[in-house]
Amino acid sequence: MYKLMIETSFASAHQLRGYKGKCENLHGHNWKVQVSVKAEKLNDIDIAIDFHDLKKITNNLVSSLDHKYLNDVFPFTEKNPSSENIARWIFESLKEKLSSYGNIKISAVTIWESETASATYYEE
Repeated sequence: MYKLMIETSFASAHQLRGYKGKCENLHGHNWKVQVSVKAEKLNDIDIAIDFHDLKKITNNLVSSLDHKYLNDVFPFTEKNPSSENIARWIFESLKEKLSSYGNIKISAVTIWESETASATYYEE
């Protein structure tokens, strides 16, 4: 089994609905996104997926969050734009976009909202 990881980032603002504390107020983060994928085998040129392709797919997705107020971006108009929900949304979106690659499966998405706080979403 092979595991590959890429990182990217975006900046956005949000506020947590129903939260009692500072995070209920409008605030922003410079989010770091870590995407891990796995493959059981390599392709005909002995790679699982081109890192460039994985980065492009991921960057196209997170660009819809960059420099936005997340509470106004679907699905966060309905779900709280927490790190946990952002990680899950990116995971599920990448799962769909990577389905055409056959041997590549999304393994985990970790969202860092600061240097010391992150949330990871994965399926068992």
